[in-house]
Amino acid sequence: MTTTRPSVVGADAGPETPFPVRMEGPIISGFGRGSKELGIPTANLPVDAEATPWIAGCESGVYFGWAVLEDARPGEAAAAEAKGIIGGGPSKLPEASDSAAKLPSDVLRTPLPMVMSIGYNPFYKNETRTAEVHILHPFTSDFYGAHLRLAILGYIRPELNYDSLEALVADINFDCDVARNSLARPSWTPKTKASETGSLDIPWLI
Repeated sequence: MTTTRPSVVGADAGPETPFPVRMEGPIISGFGRGSKELGIPTANLPVDAEATPWIAGCESGVYFGWAVLEDARPGEAAAAEAKGIIGGGPSKLPEASDSAAKLPSDVLRTPLPMVMSIGYNPFYKNETRTAEVHILHPFTSDFYGAHLRLAILGYIRPELNYDSLEALVADINFDCDVARNSLARPSWTPKTKASETGSLDIPWLI
């Protein structure tokens, strides 16, 4: 599966229409499979048709781009729970009062590369559409309730089913490599004060 796929996607000149696409919200609890079964921890976002009307018509599959973490916004997670917007797992959201303390200072409001899956995950036969984000940065703890902002820059591949857990993990790891390679180009890197090479202008991300 992975050996026949390109290791870089998208034109060198940068994202093409309809990208970049914006998505944001509180990190909510999901099924808990990312870390336990796959070894690939994910941050789940509410799939909210009001806040992200484009998501209803987007193709299920794997996307990539940049993520920015911020401190929890008071009442945001509770509001998502009250509206019944969940990430495919338990509807009861964890307490987020100490999420800000868990966020490392070196990643707050800093663009971090990410891959994300939007869909039903046929391997697990989900009945609810989910948005699961894997940030390509080592974290030592979770931070439920923290606010996550995404700039989705491109599409890697369609949603697939797998014969084994090992095949699923192998493809996800290859997706991560594709995202890293693709985002390493200057036209795909956000222009910030700290970036020496980035030329991609996404002011709402920072």
